[in-house]
Amino acid sequence: MDNRICRCTVALGLFLFLWGCSKAEEEPSSGKGPPSVQTEAPGEGAQYQPVAVKDGGTISGKVFFRGSRTPPMISVTKDQGVCGKRKRNPSWMVNERGEVQYAVVQLANIRKGKAIEEVTPVLDQEGCEYKPHILAVPVGTTVEIRNSDRTLHNVHALSKVNPQFNMAMPKIVRKKTRIFKKPEDVFAIKCDVHPWMKTWVGIFDHPFFATSDTGGSYTLAELPAGSYTVRAWHERLPAMTQEITIKEGETITLDFTFEPPKKKK
Repeated sequence: MDNRICRCTVALGLFLFLWGCSKAEEEPSSGKGPPSVQTEAPGEGAQYQPVAVKDGGTISGKVFFRGSRTPPMISVTKDQGVCGKRKRNPSWMVNERGEVQYAVVQLANIRKGKAIEEVTPVLDQEGCEYKPHILAVPVGTTVEIRNSDRTLHNVHALSKVNPQFNMAMPKIVRKKTRIFKKPEDVFAIKCDVHPWMKTWVGIFDHPFFATSDTGGSYTLAELPAGSYTVRAWHERLPAMTQEITIKEGETITLDFTFEPPKKKK
């Protein structure tokens, strides 16, 4: 009898331990904004420090592509009743003027400046597309992930710094949340059920980042005076950087022009 009681006690203890671990892996929304940054961005030193900024400067400009601008189309091969039959490929949104949408522009070496604002980002699965195609958010922010489609999706994060995850969202599951606790360069989230579905997520430990709009425009505002490296990233092209120095209250126009990748000989 004593041995049976002992075995039952051990089994119960093991069950409670595993249940506690599975609960610890969940990341429910806290309802609060991004916490003060306690982690370091990959390859960088001291953490970002919020300070008062008087007469901050502004960097604004456009992102261009010099080359062929014919956007490829995607043939939908599954769940056409929900997804449709053809889609424009969001990885290559370039208009007739060569202006590029969905480039991420950021300061690569800023360690102090204005406070990080609270945001409530939403990543939706609608019409078998991720919306938005690029999601740039401060570290520690709760991201709401929705399924607006009446079909099964799965959200498969291919992060390298933050823990990867792969969670199913059947049509009866309309919303989940996720918190990315560490700064990380842009990484992909895909749907394995619908292989054309992909979005890109960047997690920043500072507020100086932007995604170019339909006209290729971006703005980085309220910068402290100083010298900075400005980086432009696009999923299909090599990243570009430019060095700038900005004074108090100054506005600088800084454009980026991507060139077609050189063909390998």
